[in-house]
Amino acid sequence: MRRLLLFLLLALSICVAHSLTNPQDAAVLRSLKDQWGGTPRSWGRSDDPCAAWEGVACNNSRVTSLGLSTMGLTGTMSGDLGGLSDLISLDLSFNPGLRGSISPRLGDLQKLTILILAGCSFSNTIPSELGQLSDLTFLALNSNNLTGEIPPSLGNLSKLYWLDLAENQLRGEIPVSSAYGPGLDQLKKAKHFHFNKNQLSGEIPSQLFNSDMSLIHVLFDGNQLDGSIPSTIGLVETLEVLRLDRNFLKGSVPPNLNNLTNMIELNLAHNMLSGALPNLTGMDTLNYVDMGNNSFKKTAAPDWFSSLPSLTTLMIEYGPLEGSVPQEVFSLPQIQQVKLRNNAFGAKLDMSGNVSQQLQLIDLENNDISSVTIGSEYKSTLL
Repeated sequence: MRRLLLFLLLALSICVAHSLTNPQDAAVLRSLKDQWGGTPRSWGRSDDPCAAWEGVACNNSRVTSLGLSTMGLTGTMSGDLGGLSDLISLDLSFNPGLRGSISPRLGDLQKLTILILAGCSFSNTIPSELGQLSDLTFLALNSNNLTGEIPPSLGNLSKLYWLDLAENQLRGEIPVSSAYGPGLDQLKKAKHFHFNKNQLSGEIPSQLFNSDMSLIHVLFDGNQLDGSIPSTIGLVETLEVLRLDRNFLKGSVPPNLNNLTNMIELNLAHNMLSGALPNLTGMDTLNYVDMGNNSFKKTAAPDWFSSLPSLTTLMIEYGPLEGSVPQEVFSLPQIQQVKLRNNAFGAKLDMSGNVSQQLQLIDLENNDISSVTIGSEYKSTLL
């Protein structure tokens, strides 16, 4: 009787061990194991993914998370992934051996909140079906080879706070909503718009920004955007980083830009902006400013040069500045780098007085400064 009871208990434990993973989910993961190279070794030691497979997390026998970042995976994205109907998080990032298209079947994963495919080699277009993922909060498709336009359907992702499409080959205009469909202006909870280093063109839509948004980062640098900077960007008072550099933007900088009193980094360099240098007075958290290589009208150094207490880096190279260099800029408590080469500064520069202990580099090359007086401890930093 004891032997029979022991046998029954052993049989029951084997049955339980083999039932840790939902059969449908197990079949999907076994299929992925067969299709992908570079899967973790643990995937070959057990037939039960929920029991021992590295990168697989489960709840009540259902696969809820697949985290395979930097595993060295190779192959293409199987549509079988769409069968993991309880999946909440999918991270295949930084596996450059993953190539081909992003499967439109990812749009079937209705419980998905996190999708990270950054740093792979995916190509072709972003499937519009991703706009069906109504619970998605984090979408990172950056650093791939994606082409085509940004799908307007992404505007349906009302819970999204992170949207990173940077470092691809995306073209076309930034989509906004209309009578014909959704757009990115509907992403009221978004904090990150990372679209930098693509081939986006057209104007930055004024409709893209409004006072109901809570954006922190707007990174549009390294595209082919033209037209003017919309004044509506001054309505997003939560903004901390604004990078519009290396585009074809023209016209004046909106005067309400200094409403953005939480701004930390402002980069408008390498455009065709004209008119007056923007007034940054009151932007007391600003620590990095670059507005060089534009077409601003000639001007003396503005007062804000010497009134921004958090400023660490000031760059206006190939700029419109003339007159004398304000000595106060070198006394700002946090200032580390002042790069004002290729302007039209003249007169004498006297830096023998109070100079910030944080100062590391001064570049005033190709100006018309007649003489410089500077403390000996800083001579090595003056180019």
